Amino acid sequence: MRTGEPLPAVEEVLTALATGVWQWDTADGLVTVDAEAARLLGLPAEPTSLTEAQARSRLHPVDWNEITGVVQLAVAEGTLAEVRIRIMDERGRVIRTVRSRSKPSYDPAKKSFQLTGTLQEVTEPVPGTPAGRTAVTGDWRRSREAFLLDAGRALAEARSTEEVLRVAAGLAMPGFTPDGLAVFGSEGDRLTIVGLHGYQPGDGDPFAPMPLDTDYPATEVIRSGRAVYLSSPAAYKTRYPAVWPLVENLGRQSWAFLPLTVAGRTRGAWMASFAYPVAFTPDERSILTTVARMLAQALSRAEVAESERALTDGLQRSMLPMLGPEIPGMTVAARYVPTGGGLQVGGDWYDMIPLPGSRFALVIGDVQGHDVRAAGLMGQLRIALRAYASEGHRPDAVLSRASRFLHGMTYDDPEATDLRFATCLYVEADPATGVLEVARAGHPDPAIRMADGTVLAKRTDGGLPLGIDPDADYPTTRVVLDPGETLMLCTDGLIETGGHDFETGWKRVRTILETHTGDLEGLADALVQAVHGPSSHHTTGPLADRREDDIAVLLLRRQGAGPDVEGPVAEAPAIRRTLLSVAQAQPERVAVARQQLRELLHDWASADQVDSAVLLLSEMLTNVLVHTDADALLHAEVRGPAGERRMRVQVTDTSDDLPHKRRPGELASSGRGLLLIEMLADLWGVDPQGEGKSIWFELYESSGAEPSGAAE
Repeated sequence: MRTGEPLPAVEEVLTALATGVWQWDTADGLVTVDAEAARLLGLPAEPTSLTEAQARSRLHPVDWNEITGVVQLAVAEGTLAEVRIRIMDERGRVIRTVRSRSKPSYDPAKKSFQLTGTLQEVTEPVPGTPAGRTAVTGDWRRSREAFLLDAGRALAEARSTEEVLRVAAGLAMPGFTPDGLAVFGSEGDRLTIVGLHGYQPGDGDPFAPMPLDTDYPATEVIRSGRAVYLSSPAAYKTRYPAVWPLVENLGRQSWAFLPLTVAGRTRGAWMASFAYPVAFTPDERSILTTVARMLAQALSRAEVAESERALTDGLQRSMLPMLGPEIPGMTVAARYVPTGGGLQVGGDWYDMIPLPGSRFALVIGDVQGHDVRAAGLMGQLRIALRAYASEGHRPDAVLSRASRFLHGMTYDDPEATDLRFATCLYVEADPATGVLEVARAGHPDPAIRMADGTVLAKRTDGGLPLGIDPDADYPTTRVVLDPGETLMLCTDGLIETGGHDFETGWKRVRTILETHTGDLEGLADALVQAVHGPSSHHTTGPLADRREDDIAVLLLRRQGAGPDVEGPVAEAPAIRRTLLSVAQAQPERVAVARQQLRELLHDWASADQVDSAVLLLSEMLTNVLVHTDADALLHAEVRGPAGERRMRVQVTDTSDDLPHKRRPGELASSGRGLLLIEMLADLWGVDPQGEGKSIWFELYESSGAEPSGAAE
């Protein structure tokens, strides 16, 4: 070029140097390349735009991970990002190696990176040679720091020994990645194997347990606390001739054995083996030493966590009872799952207590907290409840005494600063009649699964959690468990684990109860799997915090008419019913009655009829509360096969005043109850009783049924 002539265009210079240009914006996920860059990527030599996934498919996965770390460091330091990349074809074969140089920037508003850079083909160095160990980027320090940051973060997040070993096996060191790993430990005077990677099942001879005085690299590292580097087979054979025949045929060329040291004590050794010669330069030894230190810390944390989990889980399970002997006519199943966080110990428990005669009691509860104190209080409270129940006290008296006991343990101690309470549900059962006496202390209500799969949340009277008020009362509620029906008691962990509130969590549990078709043990497993199994990740709740809690589940099924009836519909009667009392002092239970009626009619064919039934029920209950001094008793039942069922709703009270039709004016606020019943019901009537009266109505599921007015 002569002086004064214009410089050639940049595109011409880049083409002459076989250098391609590319641009990547992570905000829109597009990579734009010119013709030369496309050719280097193994694509047709023409400008094009690729999605991030398409571009990534052309790069070696290890190099892609290195790009991410190098780009982040370059942005932080304000320098160029340089990295060597192996290009792969559609069959996964490396076709060339290129060097990428780019100037990345970060947009805080979009939270994205923008990169513009060049690609140029380079010669692939031979692994293990000085050229192979020198980063083509010319910035070994940056690649090393990016790798160590990623490795440290991944090892810090590992919670078990298995996870630590999996992370260690996936580490891709810059310039020299081992293809075989082993972690050794020591028990007494013997070398043990904690984990292996990159070796076949038949390669186990050099990794069998052996005495620590054996002439073997790992045992020497544990004895001396110093690393051993063997850069060639000859070095291995010369230094350890006794064990060389065991490793001679494993296809490795270099080995590094490093101590796993925690708090100044060597707890084991880490071996990294290579299929090509490695000289173990100071830089390479520095990286290996740093990884060994991080690996030792991660293994130590995992060992402590696993020991604590095993100890606390064993403590908790040792406090849980066996379900005892079989109960004639009834089947019991239970599950307990500790929380996945912290010490993995909590205050949830269940119990089954034999009572005088053929009766027995089921208890489930939850002491506040997830620590050893909660587990200790749980054990003491469970023993106290057993003692009070065995004395023959009724359910309300058992809970009152237990509340006084827990209050004395916590609130009466002047030095106590950690005050606790407990929720509890106590059920006394008579197997012969299916009658259940339920007392509740701040605990979730029980649920009943009927023989045909209908599920009702059984609202029961209750009092304060145990331990808050030593003089608290706990009213009882009588429930009848019909043949084929199942009672479920659970702690709030079953409902709320996984980011659920009480409403959404109950819907998840209800779905399992309604759809399960196996025996009682299978139902217990299905309930736990819905919360902790793989399917739980598809039923996340509305809360951002996927909180975890202890789970206790207790199931009681009254067997049907046939022998050993376990299925949900075997010998199932074609009737479902619910009973509920509404006292004058409990007008809020009218809403509970409406909800129970809707649950009873969950599969009714006509939604309009369901709305009509709920409206008429509200009218009848409100009429009793407003116009009499008596309490109301609701009895609702559904009979017949699907599509031809008959619904009967009856409200009984002890007042002798019979309702009568009125003709209210336009502005009247009452007097329309019987008119509504007459208009909406297929059949209705008022029946005087020996003391009081019953008013009832019926609706028919079959279409085309005409209301027939009041019964004669």
